[in-house]
Amino acid sequence: MDLVLARYTVAASLARLADEGARVAVLLHVLAVGRGAAFGGLLVAALMVPHVLVAPAVGALADRVRHRRLLYVSGLAGYAVCLLGAALCVRDLPVLAFVLAVVAGCCAPLQIGGLTSLLGEIAPGRLPRAFGLDVASYSVAGIAGPAVAALVAGWTAPIWSVVVLSGSGLVAAALVATLRLGTAPPHDGRRGGAVRAIVRRPALAAVTTAATLAAFGQGALPIVAALLAEDHADPPLTGFALSAMAVGSLVSSLLYARLPVRRWAPEHVALVAMTVVALPFAVLVFAGGRWATLGFFAAAGLLTGPALALIMVVRDREAPAGVRTQVFTIAAGLKVTAAAAGVAVAGLVTAQGAVVLLLAVAACHLAAGTAGAVILRGQEPDRRSRNA
Repeated sequence: MDLVLARYTVAASLARLADEGARVAVLLHVLAVGRGAAFGGLLVAALMVPHVLVAPAVGALADRVRHRRLLYVSGLAGYAVCLLGAALCVRDLPVLAFVLAVVAGCCAPLQIGGLTSLLGEIAPGRLPRAFGLDVASYSVAGIAGPAVAALVAGWTAPIWSVVVLSGSGLVAAALVATLRLGTAPPHDGRRGGAVRAIVRRPALAAVTTAATLAAFGQGALPIVAALLAEDHADPPLTGFALSAMAVGSLVSSLLYARLPVRRWAPEHVALVAMTVVALPFAVLVFAGGRWATLGFFAAAGLLTGPALALIMVVRDREAPAGVRTQVFTIAAGLKVTAAAAGVAVAGLVTAQGAVVLLLAVAACHLAAGTAGAVILRGQEPDRRSRNA
């Protein structure tokens, strides 16, 4: 791995670690100062909701601003500073805590789709490897973020977990400052240029639709894991199952970074992988026990890692230069929204039990692959017309 890609990967991992761990750290701190779970939930929502609502606007700004490195460094540092400021204001200045949490959330799209959109410029000749490492950074953050927040809070005090995560975000900003980013390409002046690109380009529409549907199903997995743990009278199984899936995704994304798929069109492979993810969850309906649960969750993760990397390859290939960052941030916002909706719906139907939810998760992945395949029917003529 060259130094530029290594710096990017570390920066992305640290920025996303701060984002993943923040909701745990903030909630633990709120409870520690006696503000209560309801206040903590609202503060976490204030931090998370802007991830979705402002993603298109932040993407548009990144596509238009002349000094992009300054924007990214300011955004990553702003997230870290506002996160810590919100935590420090919880006890005595609750209104200001909410304002700072919202500002931090408005910076978050740069940590997710925004950073990923830079890879086409940072690593133009080795994109499959770069996207594999980028997916790995999400997996590392998903595993380590909540764990770091919980462990530091347990060893010291919850406020220190916020300090550590904020420090992680500041280091990420410092690393991004070392990356060379050119000026933004000419912007597509028409309103809705990014949405138009997603809708009108079959490959881009296919992977965006499929990823969103799959995210809806995967959003339910924390509830599914909790119900399986309850069925097996094994409470720790909840965390272990989700960690097994994250580890599976990490391993396969690193393997993909080393041995990328080049023989087949990335959108086709991504859709097949997303569809096959349905299999472990469907089989788990008939399998029982702790080890079967861990094994099938890990298998689902092994399939998910390369699928996500291939989706990013398609986005990079299909996104028009003038709205590139918007395409990435909008797609990331759709996934976050779908996952949030998935966990909300799962929470409403927990009485149906783990089996029904497992089948629903599997059905979401089947629907994702099917919808993507239907959309792809017009892909080849569209590609030939663009290459002519």
